[in-house]
Amino acid sequence: MTWSIDRFSTSLVSVSDATNAVYCRDVGAFVDWAEKLGASGPEAVKRRMLRRYLAYLDTRGYARRTIARKASSVRRYFDWARREGLVEVDPTVGLSAPKGRARLPRILPDAEIATLLDEPVATVADDPPERKARDLAVLELLYGSGVRVSELCTLTIDQLELDRQRMRVWGKGAKERIVPLSQPALVAVKAWLEQRPAVVRNKAQENPGQTLFVNLRGKPITPRDIRRILDRRAVTPTHPHALRHTFATHLLDGGADLRAVQELLGHADLATTQIYTHVSKEHLQRVHRDTHPRA
Repeated sequence: MTWSIDRFSTSLVSVSDATNAVYCRDVGAFVDWAEKLGASGPEAVKRRMLRRYLAYLDTRGYARRTIARKASSVRRYFDWARREGLVEVDPTVGLSAPKGRARLPRILPDAEIATLLDEPVATVADDPPERKARDLAVLELLYGSGVRVSELCTLTIDQLELDRQRMRVWGKGAKERIVPLSQPALVAVKAWLEQRPAVVRNKAQENPGQTLFVNLRGKPITPRDIRRILDRRAVTPTHPHALRHTFATHLLDGGADLRAVQELLGHADLATTQIYTHVSKEHLQRVHRDTHPRA
């Protein structure tokens, strides 16, 4: 019997392509290790072997969070294998793995937000107008609407409802949600739409369709392109997801309801959103410590 990783990958219809790739990569690494011990298929795997694998990962110096993630991927695989009849008993039931410490997301200080959006660094001063317009619109949406990078890359023009100052976004699990556009984001997107036809017309052979954001070669923008935008415009190294973290934290600091923030972010589970309450509390403690005379 084979491991059927391709079939397992096909079954992961509720996750993004990136998450699918992580699951399959983790399971593939386990399969490579197990086959060296003589396991030719999932039916040969017992709980003792799985415990040895987790111990092996620990001796290889993997972080606790990484080991926990790999264990989760293997659990998902064997749960699928049981349902598909590849194994009679799921050997991962009751398997414990080290839980990684949750890292609080980085929140950009006001000065960094100002540099990104209002006071760009001198190195971008000579950028062509279409690049300036596109980069600003990308950053305004990431911070002003809190969308994921993957959602922004696949955003199409017909998802925009500029007259209603909002857009429709397709998130994880192919779930659609309505996201408001901040006034600066609205202005920036309109400015980019004025520049976009020239970029697409000059590179019509690339056929980007109705993708809202394209690179300067006319192709649909990618997460790597967005990372380059941040690298060029940020004073300190900044991950694009930090803008989403900052969006959520600033909403909570301003008094937004946690459920509303959950809807805006497209989180299926409220617990995922609750991490931002911890970030917000840390922010308030820092403000108190830095400003109160008896703190």
